[in-house]
Amino acid sequence: MGTVVALNAHPDDESIFMGGTLAKLAAGGHRVVLVVATDGMMRGDDEPDPRRRLRELDGAATELGVTEVRWLGYADSGHGRDLHPDPPGRVRLVRAGVDEPAERLAAIARELGADLLIGYDEQGGYGHRDHVAVHRIARRAAELSGVRLVEATVPREAAVRLLTVTTQLRLTRDHDLDAARTWFTPAADITHRIDVRPFVAAKQRALGAHRSEINGPGRVARLMRILRRLPAWLIAPVVRTEHFIEPGTTERSDRLL
Repeated sequence: MGTVVALNAHPDDESIFMGGTLAKLAAGGHRVVLVVATDGMMRGDDEPDPRRRLRELDGAATELGVTEVRWLGYADSGHGRDLHPDPPGRVRLVRAGVDEPAERLAAIARELGADLLIGYDEQGGYGHRDHVAVHRIARRAAELSGVRLVEATVPREAAVRLLTVTTQLRLTRDHDLDAARTWFTPAADITHRIDVRPFVAAKQRALGAHRSEINGPGRVARLMRILRRLPAWLIAPVVRTEHFIEPGTTERSDRLL
């Protein structure tokens, strides 16, 4: 059995982009270690519970069968135009550059004897600055450690179709649909398609562990609540497959290990 180290930007990203795959790997007997780059918190010293989202991540990891969770120690950089000042005792991820966090991740991979490292695609999925940073950090950590790398993504065409529907339902906005045309990865470039149908319910439970996000305001939180509450059999046709690309190869596969 192998050891998988999966890097994500924020608590809840693991459930959204690769939760079924992580659960499938864990159920198959592989050791799965989840590494989160940031604490997911945007506020400074006025945040009443600065580790809340990390605790929620622990709950999500339990639902997915993850062996261990580690935090690289950085703060959320946010998704708005302006980059907020660093909170006390933490540096926002994008201010840390690539080399330092990559060294930390590579050290974890070496310590664990990792067989596989998971990062994000070149677009950082939907373009969040921390997601783009995770792409670069994982690439560099793979170079430093020599560990095989795959990158989580979504077929761009599927994202556009989904955003078309959610925009019509007014769950998302027109500019989200326009942006989606540059998100993720074209379907023709995807190398790994993982069937996660038996693990959709686990993915939903993991998503539900991120209560502070799901119960928050806004259209995205509303969409997450809908996905969490619908029966697993109903949403399985939509989330039945998770997608990855492996840099340097065009070979297709239905498994990562």
